[in-house]
Amino acid sequence: MIGPTVSTTPTPANPPRVAPPPGPVLFGRYAYGPNRLGYCGPDEPRALLEYAAAGADHRGLRELARGFEGAYPYLELIAAANGIADPLDRSVVEAYWLGNRLTDAVRTGAMHRSVEDRFRERLAPPSWRWLEAAVVAGARPVHAFHVLDVLPRVGLLRGGAVDEVLRTIDSCRIRWGQVEAVVGDSLLVSVVPLELSDGRLRLAEPRVEMVSRWLGGTGFVDGVEPGDMIAIHWNWACDRLSARRLRQLVAWTRLALRVANRAV
Repeated sequence: MIGPTVSTTPTPANPPRVAPPPGPVLFGRYAYGPNRLGYCGPDEPRALLEYAAAGADHRGLRELARGFEGAYPYLELIAAANGIADPLDRSVVEAYWLGNRLTDAVRTGAMHRSVEDRFRERLAPPSWRWLEAAVVAGARPVHAFHVLDVLPRVGLLRGGAVDEVLRTIDSCRIRWGQVEAVVGDSLLVSVVPLELSDGRLRLAEPRVEMVSRWLGGTGFVDGVEPGDMIAIHWNWACDRLSARRLRQLVAWTRLALRVANRAV
């Protein structure tokens, strides 16, 4: 078992009360958290925030999405595996950030080719073998795979202190949490963090944190109430989660953890 015996998947008290956004908007809402910090994507966080908050499938938003060199190839891989022409189709975007049936349609061979083309030349042989083992162990193109398997081997996380690397990974993955209170521009949320136990990553006991929801009166979870379940990316509330989407996120996160731990 990867997680603790306590429940890490509470049932949302209040279902989402708004219509699902188009795929490019959904992408922007999940991508904004790290983009506002300068970690990935084009250096236009204000434009991304405004497009994603407006809720329309705008050409400018699609152009910004294509500039996310880490995420967009995964969308293309998922779309191709499912015969979907638009990598920003809503179901494809959801498959990448949360995981769904489209994610599972990506075959190991296609996943291996994609990862090899993108990362093999950037890694020393031992690191590539480690990453390749994760693919062979059943990795799929969800964001959790990129966070748990790619980031520790590629980029600034290499050689960092264990505690700092763990904090970075936990901030970067898509976390879920139940809103306890609305506090101005922030939310008090009971979230499920990661911990390292006996050299293995696992889901830990829930803890309460403050999460940003608005910047200058603009955000993606207007009208959120205590009991709502939300998705969090780099301490930014990016989406409400229905019971179905929460189950998907938890299940695919657990799969990514199993794969990462097998490759250790």
